[in-house]
Amino acid sequence: MKSKIGKNKKRELLHAVLKHLGLLIGAFFMVIPFLWMLSTSFKPEVEVLIWPPKLLPNAPTYLNFVELFRQAPFFRFFVNSMFISIVSTIVILLTSLVGGFIFGKYRFPGQRFLFLLIIVTAIVPFESYVIPLYTTMVKWKWINTYQGMIAPYLVMSFGIFLMRQHISSTISDELMDAARIDGCSEFGILTRIVTPLCKSSGGALGIFAFTQAWIAFMWPLLIANEKELFNMEIGLTMFQ
Repeated sequence: MKSKIGKNKKRELLHAVLKHLGLLIGAFFMVIPFLWMLSTSFKPEVEVLIWPPKLLPNAPTYLNFVELFRQAPFFRFFVNSMFISIVSTIVILLTSLVGGFIFGKYRFPGQRFLFLLIIVTAIVPFESYVIPLYTTMVKWKWINTYQGMIAPYLVMSFGIFLMRQHISSTISDELMDAARIDGCSEFGILTRIVTPLCKSSGGALGIFAFTQAWIAFMWPLLIANEKELFNMEIGLTMFQ
């Protein structure tokens, strides 16, 4: 009996060692590009193009950073990207939470059709409706404005779907009925019960929404015609 317990412990230990070893190897391959990028930022141009390449610079220099801010208003690009990403993320979280709550916990005529319509829009490529969206921005005089930059990132169909699935499976109707009996309004149920229970899905959605807004290139390129509105993705093209 003791020998079996000892063998099981050894197997568990071996399994844990192999698992963590695999995680360490995976983490190494994920971190090394960032380390290489950081090291390259301190290399002079001659060392960047040298072969075979070296991880550590022989003659570290900070002139690359000086040149970065000299050639373009890089800090302005960063602020624009942060502002657009943060605002769009907050709005997407709000619209997705409300939309998911409505579709997940209420029944009304045309509910399934509307939800299906929202899901279908998730598979429609952005390029297919960018022209009517752009003409709308022209009519509203939102060209070269922050609201025009943020407009396409205010509602996310995937976010509504994600929150709807999470709310439907996590929050029971009995819990909502108990809140109503205690005198809680529908808005109170949303803010006091639903929102705290959606922190995990909301966090995942927030990361996804922030990343989507941060890496946006095509739409800011169409809307922003002045350097003061460029985001990081467009600003980096100035260094090519």
